[in-house]
Amino acid sequence: MRQIHRVALTLFLVMPFGAPVFAVEPDAPQTLITRADGIRMAVQSQLAEKFTVITEHRKDEQGALVEYYSNPEQRLLWVDENGITPRGKAVIAEIRQADDYGLRAADYKLPDADAFGSAENPTDWLATAEIKISFAMLDYAHHARGGRIEPQSISKNLDPSLALPNPTEVIESIAIRSDPAAYLRSFQPNHPQFEALRQRLIELRGGKTEKVKEVVRIPDGPTLKLGVEDPQVALLRQRLDVPVGDNENLFDETLLAAVRQFQAEHNTHADGMVGPGTRRMLNEPHKREAGTNKQARIKAILLNMERWRWLPQDLGGFYLTANIPEFTLRVFKEDEVVHSTRIVVGKTNTQTPVFSNEMRTLVFGPYWHVPNSIKVGEIRPYLRQEASWFFGGGGWNTGILQRQGLRVRYGGREIDPRSLDWDRIDIRSLEIYQPPGPTNVLGKVKFMFPNKHDVYFHDTTQKHLFSKQVRAESHGCVRVQNPDQLASIIMQRDQGWSPGRTRSALDNSYNNQIALRETLPVYLTYFTLKVNEDGSFSTFGDLYGHDARMAAALRL
Repeated sequence: MRQIHRVALTLFLVMPFGAPVFAVEPDAPQTLITRADGIRMAVQSQLAEKFTVITEHRKDEQGALVEYYSNPEQRLLWVDENGITPRGKAVIAEIRQADDYGLRAADYKLPDADAFGSAENPTDWLATAEIKISFAMLDYAHHARGGRIEPQSISKNLDPSLALPNPTEVIESIAIRSDPAAYLRSFQPNHPQFEALRQRLIELRGGKTEKVKEVVRIPDGPTLKLGVEDPQVALLRQRLDVPVGDNENLFDETLLAAVRQFQAEHNTHADGMVGPGTRRMLNEPHKREAGTNKQARIKAILLNMERWRWLPQDLGGFYLTANIPEFTLRVFKEDEVVHSTRIVVGKTNTQTPVFSNEMRTLVFGPYWHVPNSIKVGEIRPYLRQEASWFFGGGGWNTGILQRQGLRVRYGGREIDPRSLDWDRIDIRSLEIYQPPGPTNVLGKVKFMFPNKHDVYFHDTTQKHLFSKQVRAESHGCVRVQNPDQLASIIMQRDQGWSPGRTRSALDNSYNNQIALRETLPVYLTYFTLKVNEDGSFSTFGDLYGHDARMAAALRL
């Protein structure tokens, strides 16, 4: 602080609030030090004294505050000479509701507005209050966008692209907002599923929530299925909010799809028929949890709300999601599902990572280039193992390579693997690949979104895996059950291709790489809980143990 500021601050602090203020020098211009100036100087002094933080984020916050309050043209944000202003009180009230948004209000140090009247040194009290609210506000914004924990420190396979707010931008923006509390609230995820989880959280904690929609009940009766005509079908349409066709009492294809979706969401066999079991689920929108189950449910809600913070506020007008624990891929257009299919994800020891990227290329008739992890972890041991089976030990056998149609390049030229000295060669130095064809493990198409994890979507020759309930069988990439449908949707939208042209590309292509005109957002997520439209929950197993690790990091 410059010397003249120190002198001015000393003169200000020894004066009562009601005393007149004079210029420092009798002959100088009548530049008065206002009460607001005194508070600002005290704020600057306190911020300078508190530069003892260790995290980079905290340093950024403190640096942003120092910069803001060092500018005499910037107004105080939360206090004036009379105490905490209405703006300050509104922000305090908003932060104290943090628990309703899945955060923890106790994490934010806030001043008691009523304590100002009894403060021994009003200027210091106001400066401290200004700083506390500013730090709490910045922390809240940071946490609301996913900054409470560092996902990569929990697992290398948690790699979301966090859009953490810049402290300087937050301060400058909130300073000019007429409703700073609403601005602060805007950092919370705006996705409908986040809000649905939030409402159930409030309800489970005993607070007020939005009224649950009244459910149309379906009485006992015959099994309702495709082609059946019955008055109960009209009730079923109302219950699932399915539009009426030519005959409201006819169970048609549209209603069949809605019933199957409802059954899938409730973790039951999606046969599309409404018998006694499905009737019970339709008539019970959700049950209230109690005791241990209630606390476990609250924890699950908090964990999944936290993962919504990892996604951008705007997911895009057309995008894909692959929810790993649900083994499901969905295509969204304007936030409505236009396609859904089963997927196979990584095994527990070769996990599919959680991250976001943009699809750029489709490859029809792809090559498969074997990654080093498979070369070292599977092919090399198998070559040695085969040798012991066929020859009683010793040596190597490369028959597996020929049987699988795998070829080998070394030093840029293709070679016969039998000519290699496998005792000396580093298998990672070899390019092992499988050309396009009916036995190619990637099938007929792969969907590329370049990333450091070398993960992508692709077809597969192992179609039987899609009938399994738990589909964690891959080396990390995502295998898609209906890649032809997915490719057709993407190519029709991006390239204007007809379904027939896409089918021809699937059947006849050899390494045909099609660059998309518009990149397509792809989100690989890990949601183990979601709220259905009727208020019930769908739960999915914690396949990779991320829930447990996150709970420990968040102290839940």
